Amino acid sequence: MNTKAIYAACLFAALNICTLSARAEADVTPETYTYGTQLDIRKVVSLNEDTTPSCGVVNARLTYLDSQSRTQVLNYSKFADNCNSEN
Repeated sequence: MNTKAIYAACLFAALNICTLSARAEADVTPETYTYGTQLDIRKVVSLNEDTTPSCGVVNARLTYLDSQSRTQVLNYSKFADNCNSEN
């Protein structure tokens, strides 16, 4: 087997792994945070928030892995990152 075939096989395997994780995340039903929600977070995968030009409350989304390595998605409200530079 030549090196080009090995590189192609490795690239194909890596792309399949990324595709599987993206599909798994897309199948998760988001939960909305309420006061007292028990969270089981082992690893944070991503943090996203709605963009806004001003300081204020925005919708945010936390994607994480729980203690059983299952992908979970949590929607919540927070102050925009723009508020960090204001007093």
